[in-house]
Amino acid sequence: MNSSLRLIFLFFGLLFLQVFVLNNILFLGHINPYLYIIFVFLYPLKENRIPFLFSTFLLGLGIDLFSDSGGIHAFSLLIIAYTRLFFIKLYFRKVTTDYAFFKLKSEPFGKRFNYVVTLTLIHHLIYFSFANFSLNNISEVFLNTFFSTVFTLILYFLGSYLFNKTE
Repeated sequence: MNSSLRLIFLFFGLLFLQVFVLNNILFLGHINPYLYIIFVFLYPLKENRIPFLFSTFLLGLGIDLFSDSGGIHAFSLLIIAYTRLFFIKLYFRKVTTDYAFFKLKSEPFGKRFNYVVTLTLIHHLIYFSFANFSLNNISEVFLNTFFSTVFTLILYFLGSYLFNKTE
């Protein structure tokens, strides 16, 4: 399948999955998976980051429109999309000439795990900090961040194992 067409399906698939399924899950009052952030993980690396940043902004804005969350999803997703390149250079030691050949699933699990956990924690911490915009709720911010990060990571790694299994 053409990579542009695959990205369009990924964009709309994650948007609808998040809005119609995952936003309706709230387990124990703290756990809500935000699986739409895997768009940032799976988007191919390119030198021109403007289309990537624009599409992540649109994905976050679409989720904000359906969730009535006032731009928090768009902001937190855009932050991890912007910092993604820094963490790819940090964890995977990639340079600009490696971008065309970079595939997350071909990297060692330990590096992938660190990369995904870091970006997920950053996203969730920003999201819940703005959702509970008060220092009185700092413990709730950390609880929501921790539990939602764990649940999101479980779903991400389980899904990547099931969909990328080769025999």
